[in-house]
Amino acid sequence: MKNERPKVIPTVYLVLVKENKILLSRRYNTGFQDGQYSFPAGHLGGDEETVSQAMIREAREEIGVEIDVADLELVHVMHRKQMEPTNERRVNLFFMAKKWRGEPRIMEPDKCDDLQWFEMDRLPDDTIPYVRQAIGCLRKNVKYSEYGF
Repeated sequence: MKNERPKVIPTVYLVLVKENKILLSRRYNTGFQDGQYSFPAGHLGGDEETVSQAMIREAREEIGVEIDVADLELVHVMHRKQMEPTNERRVNLFFMAKKWRGEPRIMEPDKCDDLQWFEMDRLPDDTIPYVRQAIGCLRKNVKYSEYGF
């Protein structure tokens, strides 16, 4: 039996900060962490899409803002083991947008039922635990963390 290399799924997360508050969206009807707050996020759209292109696309699709690639900064990387329901390994890439065009709004009401700015030290109780960890790392300028191992 050959040793197979692990498959790792890259996931992008958008960090927007305004007046010392962070933007979080509440997942709804997705089948994963519904009712929990997270950053606007998503996966690569295909073999040819880069992670920065995916982040720009997800920002437009999920919250209706336009971001230039030059305004994205990779601020945190998390290697995460997702046990339920799929037992996957992921690399979460958290990008902060230094600026954006448009006012964030819910663009996919079938997947998100709330979008709010929260003080970083007063996150809602129902924030996804690994997102809470990432926010703590962001506040301390920690560039890498692991979750679920």
